[in-house]
Amino acid sequence: MKFFIDTANLDQINEAHDLGVLDGVTTNPSLMAKEGITGEKNIKNHYKAICNIVGDNVSAEVISTDFNGMIKEGEELASIDNKIVVKIPLIKDGIKAIKYFSEKGIRTNCTLVFSAGQAILAAKAGATFLSPFIGRIDDTNWDGIELIQQIATIYAVQNFKTEILAASVRNSLHIVKCAEAGADIVTCPLPAILGLLKHPLTDIGLAQFLSDHKKANG
Repeated sequence: MKFFIDTANLDQINEAHDLGVLDGVTTNPSLMAKEGITGEKNIKNHYKAICNIVGDNVSAEVISTDFNGMIKEGEELASIDNKIVVKIPLIKDGIKAIKYFSEKGIRTNCTLVFSAGQAILAAKAGATFLSPFIGRIDDTNWDGIELIQQIATIYAVQNFKTEILAASVRNSLHIVKCAEAGADIVTCPLPAILGLLKHPLTDIGLAQFLSDHKKANG
């Protein structure tokens, strides 16, 4: 399973990259605004800076909701770097845009997915990645992990090539559950990834080893 980090913060991206497990980055306009990145030129420069850190897979989101606007924005984003993946919302014009980009050889990340039916449409249109928002589904008293399992089953049966990119992942347990459910990728904040390191028995065991070493070596 691949790990993406969901942020526009360069320090966090660098830290995740230095950990040696980072496979990509996802961003959106809200994350850009959180970092104080505004203005078209500054946003494009920031995407380029992210691309200079990671090996591949930098999702950059369009803000248009009509087909022509998505195409214009998406082509501009894709021209920044060949690592860019154009992030498209799952709406009617979004599906049309995904099909267009697929035929042009431009990778896409279909975002704001909340049902298996939507997942089928995105795969049929040729989306590279599909982003079901499991945390937001959990907020509505439905099971986001169950949706990952359902999509994974459908994609396997139908031999769809679209990769399942579990989004709105909020904690380390979400990551483990996504791996069990068949997600190809998770995207999450850095603390969720670092949380996988933690276990009290690891801390206790390490403290014991260091204590025994100190006793044995004076």
